[in-house]
Amino acid sequence: MYEVLTMLALFAAVVIVIYILARYTYLTKKIMAENGAYAPGATFERFRYLEIGCIIFGLGVGLGLSSVFTLMDLGEDTMDLLIYGTILIFGGLGLAAAHFIRDRSS
Repeated sequence: MYEVLTMLALFAAVVIVIYILARYTYLTKKIMAENGAYAPGATFERFRYLEIGCIIFGLGVGLGLSSVFTLMDLGEDTMDLLIYGTILIFGGLGLAAAHFIRDRSS
């Protein structure tokens, strides 16, 4: 019974987060369109897959570098922490790189 409630709560949380994000995006675009600050496809079309590409590249570099930790003689918890930390750090660096590339080109 506990597992069913946990999965139901997790599913509800995901649905609520997606709803909030979609509503926020809709309202933001609506306000920008009313103020004339939003031109569809003007700057977003040019860098459509830049964020995704940079994040995937960062995750790939993080996975590659985290494989070094599997060769070391570390405890299992320490190794897991280092592997996941490295992957997340390089994923974040990829996202930051995409942001700076887009800002510099605009």
